[in-house]
Amino acid sequence: MNARTEPAPAGSDATARPPHVIARPPLVRELLLVAGLFLVYKLGRQLATGHTGEAFRNAHRVWDFERAVHLPGEGAVQSLLLHGDALVRVANTYYATVHFPATVAFLVWLYLRRPAHYVWARRVLAAVTAVALALHLLFPLAPPRMLAATGLVDTARVYGPSVYGDPATDSLSNQFAAMPSLHFGWALMVAIGLIVATRSRWRLLWLLHPLLTLLVIVGTANHYWLDAIVATALLGLALAVVHVPHRTATTAGRAQGGLVPAQGRTEEQALAGAGR
Repeated sequence: MNARTEPAPAGSDATARPPHVIARPPLVRELLLVAGLFLVYKLGRQLATGHTGEAFRNAHRVWDFERAVHLPGEGAVQSLLLHGDALVRVANTYYATVHFPATVAFLVWLYLRRPAHYVWARRVLAAVTAVALALHLLFPLAPPRMLAATGLVDTARVYGPSVYGDPATDSLSNQFAAMPSLHFGWALMVAIGLIVATRSRWRLLWLLHPLLTLLVIVGTANHYWLDAIVATALLGLALAVVHVPHRTATTAGRAQGGLVPAQGRTEEQALAGAGR
């Protein structure tokens, strides 16, 4: 019996955990980290309040820049939603209710089912959120629904439901934090993470989530096109910096129920063939 076929010593890591099993980070630590991420998101938005004049000046700059580079008008998307009251209410509801739950469900599912992908996904989301909050402080921006020059309707206020109160008295949220759009940045990250971590032939359909989110945030006049473009750029930088594991059968969920990795099967098959 040579070194390749000798059994590992009792109690060693090789026998304690199969090679394909990925250890999950401690649950309590992850709950605290994720809770902290959302808390910083909420508190950070409130830190930028009190910059109304600067936020409207920046809004005019963004609007003029978009027209100068010939980006499509946000009004074209809104006009589609305004064809029916039911459609615009669905869009408002999507904006108000999907953002946080979808992201939380994504992280929970990765933690439980794809731990090999959980850590990098959480790091990317944290990095994007941190940089976005810094930009919200440095570049306060009134959304297009507040800018008379856009001619857009505040669909949430007119048709409901709305997650925002009167900007003058709303102390629970910073309504001048339009750029970048974390609604779109998080939705795009959810889609990318699920595409990388799953093996379904239909997995590219996850891109419908950020696409629908983009149409909703623009059509409801909560964001400019440029807000989504900047969020995409930030996400691209975060993905370039954070190590993303290579997609394999194991990390995509194909190896289940104690199956050994492909390399291990190849070696075992070779040894079995040699002994015949």
